[in-house]
Amino acid sequence: MHARHRARLHRVLDFVTVAGFALAPAVLGLAGFAATLAYVLAVVHLALTLLTHFPGSAARPVSLVLHGAIEGVVGLALLLLPWLVGWMGTARTFYLVAGLIILVVWALSAYRPATPSPAA
Repeated sequence: MHARHRARLHRVLDFVTVAGFALAPAVLGLAGFAATLAYVLAVVHLALTLLTHFPGSAARPVSLVLHGAIEGVVGLALLLLPWLVGWMGTARTFYLVAGLIILVVWALSAYRPATPSPAA
């Protein structure tokens, strides 16, 4: 897949992630800190996506490399968070799945521009 198409797909998945975080409290019945964090993550992920310079898009202040680094850290943090705050049940499951999905997308994404291979 061409880098521009992969970046476009990644951007679409970012917006799906935003929707997932924004809808999770109402759909899953998250409350308290778990709900507040989901809303905060929706806003932060939306801002990050809108401020990221994806290949083929207008210049924006956040590089795709920095975008990837932030997603990697957030994915790992979401995997650890349920144990750090003592969540059980739905909140634990939601944040573990969210962290795992973010890390899978992170692992499958090309955050650095492809470098041409040297001619033989």
